[in-house]
Amino acid sequence: MKSQHASLTIRRSVSYIVLILLAALSLFPFFILIINSTRSHMQIQLGFSVLPGKSFIHNITSTVSNPNTPIIGALLNSVYVSAATAVLTTYFSCMTAYGVYMYHFKGRKFVFNFILLIMMVPAQVSTLGFLKLITKFHMNDTLVALYIPAIAAPVVFFYMYQAMEATLPYSIVEAARVDGCNEFRTFNTIALPMLKPSIAVQAIFSFVSSWNNYFTPALVIQSKAKKTIPIIIAQLRSADYSKFDMGGVYMTICIAIVPLIIVYLFLSRNIIAGVTNGGVKE
Repeated sequence: MKSQHASLTIRRSVSYIVLILLAALSLFPFFILIINSTRSHMQIQLGFSVLPGKSFIHNITSTVSNPNTPIIGALLNSVYVSAATAVLTTYFSCMTAYGVYMYHFKGRKFVFNFILLIMMVPAQVSTLGFLKLITKFHMNDTLVALYIPAIAAPVVFFYMYQAMEATLPYSIVEAARVDGCNEFRTFNTIALPMLKPSIAVQAIFSFVSSWNNYFTPALVIQSKAKKTIPIIIAQLRSADYSKFDMGGVYMTICIAIVPLIIVYLFLSRNIIAGVTNGGVKE
């Protein structure tokens, strides 16, 4: 008995050590980012340091006040586009998955397989058609063109369909129909609350994917006032070397990840709750 207890203690200690090491490796790039955002360009060129510098105020002031890289406006644009993308992607993909999952209509299997087939098509393949379409609708150089296409998200549809199979029994929806609840209200007041953890996961993924998206905004946006964070960071990387400020670059990236951390902290409780998904059975 003592030997089993000792063996369990050793395994648990090893697990904790491994987890601590993995956590340290994951957080190390963020640590370097924060440290370098407080250092000057010359200090960063001297090499790695675990001690923060004294240029934090200078870096943040020069970054915010730089007219060539409107970081605050780009930050607000990215928040707006990413939030709209997360809402539209999760809601309409969930609605599509609900229709395919709940209704047994003719061609249901074909529709499901067709949507999955679209997942295999790279976004770059449809770029020319997309640009022609937004030009025809006079949506070029607008932020709307960056989040309206998010309504059609095959990957999110597939994930939500799998979540419904695990957490949304037919009997609950049928009971709502018997009580006289219409389909739209059933979806919004019964299906969505039961899928909240899965929706939170996909909302974070959609938000981060839109936040880091450089390809589409670079093709659509021309106005300085409508640029997003990835475009601003790319401009810093391609700046003139004589005017290149590493401290400002690190500060810009540091500012850019703050909304991502806030979104994760806001939705993390729902993600943890998703561990218990699948407990509802027919």
